Amino acid sequence: MSKPKSNNKKTISVALTLCLVCSVLVSAAAVGLKPSQVENARLDRNKNILVAAGMFDSASDTNEDVAERFKDFDIKIVNLNKGNYLDDEALKAVGIADRNTYDISQATKNQALSDDLGSNDPASIGRKPKYAKVYVKNDDAGKPEMVVLPIQGYGLWGTIYGFLTLEGDMNTIKGISFYEHKETPGLGARIEEPKWRAMWTGIHSYDESGEVATGVSTSGSKENWVDGISGATLTSRGVSNMIQFWLGEQGYKPYLDQVREETGQTIDNTNARAKPVSYKKLGQNPTPHLAQQQTHPVTELASIAPVVHGKEA
Repeated sequence: MSKPKSNNKKTISVALTLCLVCSVLVSAAAVGLKPSQVENARLDRNKNILVAAGMFDSASDTNEDVAERFKDFDIKIVNLNKGNYLDDEALKAVGIADRNTYDISQATKNQALSDDLGSNDPASIGRKPKYAKVYVKNDDAGKPEMVVLPIQGYGLWGTIYGFLTLEGDMNTIKGISFYEHKETPGLGARIEEPKWRAMWTGIHSYDESGEVATGVSTSGSKENWVDGISGATLTSRGVSNMIQFWLGEQGYKPYLDQVREETGQTIDNTNARAKPVSYKKLGQNPTPHLAQQQTHPVTELASIAPVVHGKEA
């Protein structure tokens, strides 16, 4: 009995047909799911904005709550160098088609929409967008009640993305959130913990002379500075550099100064008073063991400067 002859053409034809069918199915799935992915990304961004604004309760709030509360915010595009808002005509002139879809992370990859920071890059982001998207919630009188500012900077393993919220005085920090990072779980990733983020609430961003006066302390408590995270000194330093960069002259300071001037406020008449916040004070009757952990003792890494990578992830 003779063996059946192999038919290479038939084998290759079947393989190519299977590959084609699989490719079509994968492509169709990718195209079909794209709207859901975009919507989920938008919802997650909006949720983190509400987290930074203190308007989200993870235990009870739904996606519908997020959508409803986010309607309270106006999306504005700010010229970071001049501090003013761009209207629709100005947006078109600089090449921004839609304020809602404008992405500052993508803008840093566009030379027309960003500036090379060169050696003056404390947040290690490489390029700074010329225009930033901010989220403004006004009170009943039409004055800013709070403003949510996107922030980003290099931590230990990659770029950290988050939001910083200032109260209507454009000085008092209302909240902070981080939604994307590559920090070490259990160490640097603790920047996401509500307890650590709560330490920022109520402290001042600027001193009476208008200089940035907050950050993350890795060498003892300082007024208006937040204690660093034990064992995550480089992440803490990265967050500190990020906060100081975006509150500084290269970041949102020209914009915040202008809003403060337009609303008749000055640094020395801000609503809240500066107050140091200690991590251990936020604990609820911690055990001695936990209390020792939560005071974030200074480690040997405290004096080491963060690794400079300086480029977008």
